[in-house]
Amino acid sequence: MNPFADSRLQYTVNCSILFTDVPLLDRPQRARDAGFDAVEFWWPFSNPVPSDADVDAFVSSVRDAGVQLTGLNFAAGDMPAGDRGILSDPAQVQAFRDNIDVTVGIGEQLGTRAFNALYGNRIDGVDPLDQDEVAIENLAAAGRAAAKIGGVVLVEPVSGAPAYPLKSAAGAVATVRRVAREQDVHNLRLLADLYHLAVNGEDVPAALEAHHDLIGHVQIADSPGRGEPGTGSLDLGGQLTGLAARGYDGYVGLEYKATRENTFDWIDRGRSAGSTPGLEQALSTGTTTK
Repeated sequence: MNPFADSRLQYTVNCSILFTDVPLLDRPQRARDAGFDAVEFWWPFSNPVPSDADVDAFVSSVRDAGVQLTGLNFAAGDMPAGDRGILSDPAQVQAFRDNIDVTVGIGEQLGTRAFNALYGNRIDGVDPLDQDEVAIENLAAAGRAAAKIGGVVLVEPVSGAPAYPLKSAAGAVATVRRVAREQDVHNLRLLADLYHLAVNGEDVPAALEAHHDLIGHVQIADSPGRGEPGTGSLDLGGQLTGLAARGYDGYVGLEYKATRENTFDWIDRGRSAGSTPGLEQALSTGTTTK
């Protein structure tokens, strides 16, 4: 049996890394055409506080496609240039606080309940302890705002960014617990990206077992290459099956780089409709992205 066809798994397509052959606002419809009913995005704007018109256009693109926006990142700076978040930057506290209102506001409109707060790189000339204090306060502010709409704030270990301080599940969980302990905010969760954890040398099954009660979202890509499941050597299917067996019933974000036209053909074409209605037809007719 294909482990990715487990009926307990629901997939959401990360439209910031997939469907990049079309403009960003066209991607929710592409996801729908490929048979998915859920999408997620990194911060989809060029600055922390976009214009009302830009926000309205984004919201309309999701609504018009008839998909659920399951997750949205807070502003993370210039990611192509290497930024990985602004929440720990003492010089950008106001920018992050202003961005909270916009991000959670979009979530309120679209029924989104998971918001990813990338921690930010260490900054030359700034005391890491000062950065951590700022991060804890900003995470608490984000958590309080998300709680008003029943949402959670995600803390993610990432790879490929040497100056990013959170590289392990334990490190992210320690941050979640510090916010709870010092700020009395309890709706922060671990974003377990199985690709990032593996690339950073984590014993992924052990980490998932140790922290499964704090996992708020899961994302996948294979390694090496960050391509579709099956293009590398990671046991993503086994890890997802283990998570489902432990009670994880949230979405699994497809946050990988497409390497072929039928980029979703690793999902069993015979699975029941569930979270991916029409996927079998989309795969057989070649309507997936390049």
